[in-house]
Amino acid sequence: MSANVTDINPVSLPAAVGAPILDAEPLRHGQANAATGGIWRVRGPAGTAILKVARLPAAADPPKAFPTSDEPSHWNYWRREALAYETGLAATAYAGSGITTPDVLAVGARLDGGVELWLADVSGLGGFAWPVARLARFAYELGAAQAGWADRVPSTPWLSRRWLAQYVAQAQTWLGHVEPAAWEHPNLEPWPEQVRASLRQLWAHRDRPLARAEAADRTLCHLDVWPANLVDDAAASVLLDWSFVGEGAVGEDIANLIVDSFTDGLMDIALLPELAEAAIGGYLAGLRDGGWAGADDAVRSAIHASGAAKYSWFGPAMAARAARDDLGPSSYRADTSAADAIRRLTPLVTLIAEWAERAERAER
Repeated sequence: MSANVTDINPVSLPAAVGAPILDAEPLRHGQANAATGGIWRVRGPAGTAILKVARLPAAADPPKAFPTSDEPSHWNYWRREALAYETGLAATAYAGSGITTPDVLAVGARLDGGVELWLADVSGLGGFAWPVARLARFAYELGAAQAGWADRVPSTPWLSRRWLAQYVAQAQTWLGHVEPAAWEHPNLEPWPEQVRASLRQLWAHRDRPLARAEAADRTLCHLDVWPANLVDDAAASVLLDWSFVGEGAVGEDIANLIVDSFTDGLMDIALLPELAEAAIGGYLAGLRDGGWAGADDAVRSAIHASGAAKYSWFGPAMAARAARDDLGPSSYRADTSAADAIRRLTPLVTLIAEWAERAERAER
């Protein structure tokens, strides 16, 4: 589907596109993020490029689950990604381990005060089509890169700080109140009673795994690592969407990769145990080869705690949706019914509950 070219209204066109614009294809992205004004593949006489628009916090728009901010340390600071590309941080942060980013073609101010970011159009195999071994290789590369940033996250003012704590605090807004009866709805029967109880406890005491995650060793995290942001370009790992980049726990990105590979039904849930083992193993090997001298158990504990904290809202949210028999809007979800989603997600919520219990035991 093509967008109306006038909807894009770019301030300038990179040479890679040329003038005039011939076509603009809207690309899938998270519609809940107020910072994103749109993403398009733009085609002109010279070729294609990707245009991503960052919107001012004051821009008129319906309320979003992910509000943005002018505060540079805010978890969803509206200009962070453009700055990450402009300054070269995105391109260099993990480059030593083989993780790359699209080339920056142009960054400019829009007439409304927002920012337009032009990136090279990277072709290749998207992350959801990667086999487990390829995802494990990326996890190794990420570990090797993040070992070099351990306990030396840059003081750059626009990097996110305490991102996970801010995200978890915001989760209450989009989750709202979940009726206790929702946990007993027939649609939720595939989830074992003990798992449901653990998920309820996790949400009620989400501060506990969060505290454990925040006590872990720190490194420079991407904070949105999942297959939708990965492309294999001639065997190079291209990592997209640097909107959240900042300080985080060693292993936090791996927890995100494991869970978010399966939340929307775009990867076979049967691969969950294999991916969890391979991604954690690959990451630990990368950390060691990158010079990390810490204990493997400390990294595993950080993965469990940060994953449980970040997805503490997920079980209650799915329970509420199952009770309503309404999954709600999503740009990515492949499930067609709440009941189908609940059945498919049983292994994933079981894993989240197990991580929460392991984090709880580690605190004692």
